[in-house]
Amino acid sequence: MPSFVIAEKCDGCKALDKTACQYICPNDLMVLEPESKKAYNQEPEQCWECYNCVKICPQQAVEVRHYADIMPLGSSTIPLRGTDSIMWTIKFRDGKTLKRFKFPIRTTAEGSVDCFKGKNLPTADDLKKPGFFTMAARTE
Repeated sequence: MPSFVIAEKCDGCKALDKTACQYICPNDLMVLEPESKKAYNQEPEQCWECYNCVKICPQQAVEVRHYADIMPLGSSTIPLRGTDSIMWTIKFRDGKTLKRFKFPIRTTAEGSVDCFKGKNLPTADDLKKPGFFTMAARTE
């Protein structure tokens, strides 16, 4: 089910030009309503249910309802992000039953990982050897 914003909780990230959910949405679905200064999902049918907007919202105003085969029907998922982990709280529809799951989050700085460390980079001659994707790209 697509993400939706609880208008009573949303403060539009203090009415900035771009809210946190707008910034993080990979499909550019979240927008800020100009008059009320509240965010909303402009095309719910296009939502990938990636939970980026749910995790980044500082007011916990964005929710995604799960499908019944994944979560109990009518439950809600609330993330609480810390400096080294994220705590997911599943609140059942009875309002009393809670389940919590804690997972570590990335702690390295963005761009600090050297993905080619310890690997030999290919040369132009290596491209002509068997084992590469295609020989059609060979330049003479």
